[in-house]
Amino acid sequence: MLKIQRNHIDIWLLIVVLGLMVVSLGVVYSASAEWSFKRFDTQSHYLDLHAIKILLSIAALFVGLSIPYSIYKKFTKPALIVAVLFLAVTFVLGGETKGAVRWLRFGGLGFQPSEFAKFALLFHISLLMAKKGEQIRDFKKGFLPIIIWIGVVTALVLAQPNLSTGMMLFALTIILLFVGHVRMTHLLGMILVAACLFALYVLFMAYVLKRPYQLERIMHFVHGDPKGQHNYQLWQGIIGFGNGGLFGVGPGESRQRDLFLPESYNDFVYSIVGEEYGLLGTLLVLGAFLFVMLRGFRIAKHAKDDFARFLAVAIASTITLYALVNASVALGLLPTTGLPMPFISYGGSSLMLSAFSIGVLLNISANTDLHPRTAKTERENVEVLGSETGLGKVY
Repeated sequence: MLKIQRNHIDIWLLIVVLGLMVVSLGVVYSASAEWSFKRFDTQSHYLDLHAIKILLSIAALFVGLSIPYSIYKKFTKPALIVAVLFLAVTFVLGGETKGAVRWLRFGGLGFQPSEFAKFALLFHISLLMAKKGEQIRDFKKGFLPIIIWIGVVTALVLAQPNLSTGMMLFALTIILLFVGHVRMTHLLGMILVAACLFALYVLFMAYVLKRPYQLERIMHFVHGDPKGQHNYQLWQGIIGFGNGGLFGVGPGESRQRDLFLPESYNDFVYSIVGEEYGLLGTLLVLGAFLFVMLRGFRIAKHAKDDFARFLAVAIASTITLYALVNASVALGLLPTTGLPMPFISYGGSSLMLSAFSIGVLLNISANTDLHPRTAKTERENVEVLGSETGLGKVY
């Protein structure tokens, strides 16, 4: 007889994400070596820190995998309240970097509250939509409480100021609300109001607070800048793609990393991938993120409850959209932002929280019937092991 054992994770999703992390070690080392030597007299400073963060991120992934996703239902609201408090505290205790106050620092460690707030908001919205069900189509009882949370978190992120993260937060919540079948009139009205508010925000920052860099980035993107006077970073990144051609110049052979391309190991790491591994390398990286999206949506389709379904969509959309925007910025298809490429860029808060969210997605996959395994048994009756038996063997 056969015994059907369920609760196996999506092993291919796990392999792809771990593969991206391993690849990032080589890419970050190559991209950061010259900058590291210039600042710290050693080429491995950023690599050493990144390797530690990769190990912590892998641990965070398996923590997310080991905790039943249903437990988060009790903690989404407290976590979101804590995230809002962290964002507020950042204005008082946060360290200023390039004119923005986005980090809380504890000794030598840095923490970006907006990254935590992003996932806390998405987790809570997923729960609210699951609880409200068809009531989500009612503006006062269903839709309004959700947009209040979105407005509070987005406003605090914009005040740092952090336009790119604020807009990404809004875009991700739009995706989630669309999947949740809110009224299209409500959704379109929300987008129209938000577009006006974002425009007023950019003008306020430029002409009232005298911080015009956000407006300048948008205008230079719209009108172009052939001489590269205001888009030096972008043009150096595009040169990297040109140098790479179809097959790339080879690992560690990038010229743009030699102090030509600022943030070559962070925001513009995709340009280094293009230079060293060519068009084929860039397509392979984007293909990996496309795979994450498709597997995530497949998990959402087979999730056992609405909370898991919305949460799987939120996680898959976040990882994929961040990767797509980062690549588009490096190619000059979008204005320059400070958004990292998940699992590839040098970083801490984003890397670890993204890895944890993938662990949650894998836990959701373990509670579907997508990955059964059969084993022989002497018993005549077929025994079905449900989700209550735990994760079982990783398969």
